[in-house]
Amino acid sequence: MDAWLERLRKEIQETSNGLSESDWSRAPQGRWSSAQIMEHLGRTYGTTAKMLELSMGTGSPPQIRSPKIGEFLAKMLIVKLGVFPSGAKSPAVVIPKGDSGPVALKRTLDNLDRMEAAFSAAECRWGSVQPIAMHLRLGPLNATQWRKFHYLHGHHHLSQMQSRLKQMA
Repeated sequence: MDAWLERLRKEIQETSNGLSESDWSRAPQGRWSSAQIMEHLGRTYGTTAKMLELSMGTGSPPQIRSPKIGEFLAKMLIVKLGVFPSGAKSPAVVIPKGDSGPVALKRTLDNLDRMEAAFSAAECRWGSVQPIAMHLRLGPLNATQWRKFHYLHGHHHLSQMQSRLKQMA
């Protein structure tokens, strides 16, 4: 597994280790619980994997366009500088639907493996330099950029989870 995603897997496991049912379900008013955060992460990994699997299945290179200025700037901020801003609204497809914490955790780890396999297959087919898919807000990303984005996104949410768990303890 790639170093970014291996690091992410370790953080997921460390953050979720030993959580009780009440730990998974507690949340500040108007915020996601730990179970919802974990489900959201699993849905993002599964969605990315599915997008790449579909693209690989066509046999054609992915349809990539030049980045728009906002995408370019967002990619610089997040992927290059490692700054993950808070408060962005998640696309509907990755909004939690109500999985329990343990179910969300298993799905997250399974989809992380599935996503890494999809990244590796796309890299083998299309190379490591050119973009392999379009991100909704960051535009075209190559496999390394996708991996780093998912690490930063996951780390952002896992930090939220850790902070909330400490505050509510």
